[in-house]
Amino acid sequence: MFTIDSIANKFRISYFVFALLLCTAFVSIFMYAEMRIEQDLVKGRLLQQLQISQEKYGEQAVYTANPGIKIYRYDSAPENLKTIANGTVQEMRVTVNNKAGKTETNLHFFAYPQNEQNYILTYLEGSEMAMENYPVLAIFENLEDIFADALKIAVLLSLLIAALFSYLSSKQIIKPLLDLKKAVETDNQNLTELTHLPSEVGVLAQAIDEKNNNLEQYLKREQLFTGDVSHELRTPLTIIMGASEVLASQLAHDSYLSEFTNRINTTAKETTEIISALLLLSRAPEKLDAPQTSINSIAINEAQRLNYLLKYKSVTCTIIAEQVYFTNVRPELLKMALGNLIKNAFQYTDDGEVIITIDSDKIVVTDTGLGIPESMMPLLYERFERLEHSNTDGNSSTDKAFSNKVEGSGLGLSIVQRIMTHMDWELTHQANKTGGSSFSIYYR
Repeated sequence: MFTIDSIANKFRISYFVFALLLCTAFVSIFMYAEMRIEQDLVKGRLLQQLQISQEKYGEQAVYTANPGIKIYRYDSAPENLKTIANGTVQEMRVTVNNKAGKTETNLHFFAYPQNEQNYILTYLEGSEMAMENYPVLAIFENLEDIFADALKIAVLLSLLIAALFSYLSSKQIIKPLLDLKKAVETDNQNLTELTHLPSEVGVLAQAIDEKNNNLEQYLKREQLFTGDVSHELRTPLTIIMGASEVLASQLAHDSYLSEFTNRINTTAKETTEIISALLLLSRAPEKLDAPQTSINSIAINEAQRLNYLLKYKSVTCTIIAEQVYFTNVRPELLKMALGNLIKNAFQYTDDGEVIITIDSDKIVVTDTGLGIPESMMPLLYERFERLEHSNTDGNSSTDKAFSNKVEGSGLGLSIVQRIMTHMDWELTHQANKTGGSSFSIYYR
């Protein structure tokens, strides 16, 4: 498929256009030279005929000579010729009557002063020029058509050669770029060889090689950091969970402190799961396994786990699913993404309901809460972005209410968006007409 964006095609078009311009220049030069030669030959022929006619017929108002030559004394010339004739041979289209009917041809004419008398000399093109009358002009008129045909063939051949040459040469010109592309696509196995080329491709290969090395070092540092952090945090979290379980076992069954020990234990478990999910995100997507995971089970578990956020609210949570749906994904990642959306819906809904809808294409978390103010929409998925009092103009009751309810670090939606990108899924937001928000996860 031909595309103008291709470097090779741009080069071919440029070369073809250059050849076309060059041919145009040559044709223009040829036509100008042909015109000047014809003018000089016509002028010489007419002046010769003027001299012959004067010697033969003496002084007359009009001299007529074959083929197609007519010489007027200025006072006897047609008015239209008087107004435009000058010392330069000119040309204009005229209609003549002949045996074949009316035809159009060119009339050559110019003004010529002689012995205080002015003449207008004309030559009607297309009349048969006998060799004995003026052989040079006769030969030129015969050769003119031959030169024109030869020039057309030369132009066509030039354009054909230009197209063929540009096609072949463009392959050689872009070959280093194709080698560079292939080297980058094959994990830079051959990139080092290209860095030694003494051309722009070599410079580009060096820049890409250096950039790749920097990115590789950066990714290694990030992976090492994520691994070290997850390893170092697991031990204290395990201790916290163990200590909370021991503390819970020491309390009375109906102690009001049991709620706090359960919160400590639950939060520690959540943090452990988050660390596992973040560790998975640090790996390349193609290196992750994707077991078949029940979406319904994760949605039910996350709703139950986060139900404590609705303990003192008049909010109901409903999960709607016609059947049990499965998708191929790491359960930790889906749990973290869906858990963040459900947590936000529970946290920012004081009255009404939260509905989690599951079908074969998507998961939708809908709430009747405060919704998201317009001022926050451009930064919805940005890290550490939270709406504060300073971000609002004080004119919106939704903005005021929302700013008073803001909690957390501002990472929830950012992490969900990163998980979506990691799994090649899609996250969308839509404001509800009756208030609240709907977040949809489209999975493939």
